[in-house]
Amino acid sequence: MDTKILLESGTNELEILEFIVGSQHYGINVAKVREILPYKRPTPIPNSHPCIEGIYMPRDVIITVIDLNKSLAVPYETKEDSDMFIVTNFNKLNVAFHVQSVVGIHRVSWADISKPDESINNSGRSVATGFLKINGLLIVILDFEKIVTDISPETGLRMSDIDALGIRQRNNSPILVVEDSPLLIKLIHDSLSKAGYTAITLTNNGQEAYNLLCRYKAEHSVYEKVKCVITDIEMPLMDGHHLTKLIKEDPELKDLPVIIFSSLVNEEMRRKGELLGADAQLSKPEIGSMVQVLDHYISQN
Repeated sequence: MDTKILLESGTNELEILEFIVGSQHYGINVAKVREILPYKRPTPIPNSHPCIEGIYMPRDVIITVIDLNKSLAVPYETKEDSDMFIVTNFNKLNVAFHVQSVVGIHRVSWADISKPDESINNSGRSVATGFLKINGLLIVILDFEKIVTDISPETGLRMSDIDALGIRQRNNSPILVVEDSPLLIKLIHDSLSKAGYTAITLTNNGQEAYNLLCRYKAEHSVYEKVKCVITDIEMPLMDGHHLTKLIKEDPELKDLPVIIFSSLVNEEMRRKGELLGADAQLSKPEIGSMVQVLDHYISQN
C-alpha cells in the first residue's frame, strides 16, 4: 500500500482508512499507516499484556502486534487466511494492529468528523476520537495513541522529562494549547504548569482556537493574550496544519510562534509543517524538548 498520500498542505483534509474489527467499521488516519499486510501468527511474548499478540518481523524491523479485538472487547475467532495487519508508525513506534479486513480509503474534511460528546468520552476513557458517516454507515475513528498508551504507559508523554528540567521560575506568558484528547490536554497542561507556565488557555480543536484568535484580533489584543500556540495535528473540525496555515497567512497573526506537537511528526509530515510555516515540530513523547522550545520562543518576545 502506498501511504504517501499527502494532500496539499493546509487544506483541512485527510485520508481515512476504513477497516473492520468483528463486525464494526473503524477508521485510522492514513498518515499513521506504513503498510497493510496479510495476517501471520506472531511470536508470543511471555508475560506480556493480554492485548499484545506477540511480535512480528516481516523484514528487518521487529513490530509489536496488538489484537484490536481484545483491546476493543470484540469477540472474534482469528481467520489466518483472511485477517490483516495494519502496520503503523506514530510516536516513533512501529505497531501492527490485527484486524479482520480492510475496506478502503476515504478522502474527507476534518469538518466532516464529529467529536464524541461527554456522555461517550467521560473522563477521557473512550478510545473513539470521532465519528464519520460514509454512505449511511457510521465509522468510528479510533484513538490509537490511547490504545497503545493504555497497554504501555511509558510510550505516552514522558513526564519524567519535566522533572529533569529542575526547579523553574514561574512564567505568566500566555500560551494557547490546541488538543482534542481529554487525556493529553490534561497531561500537557500539567506539564506546562509544572514547568512554571501559569497562563494556559486550552482549546479542543483548530476551529475553536482560530475563533479565539479572531476574537483577540477584533479586540486588538492578540499578542497580549497569546505569546505562543502549541497545536496537535489530528483534530475534528479543523486540524493543526490548517490552523497553522491560517495563522501564518494572516498579517496580524503571522508573528505568533506555532509549535506543532503531534504523534504524526515524521519526515514527510515535518516537510508539510515547514511549508506551512510552523516554527517548530516535535513528536508527542518529547514533552521536555517541547518545553525547552517553548522557552526559546517565549524568551524572544
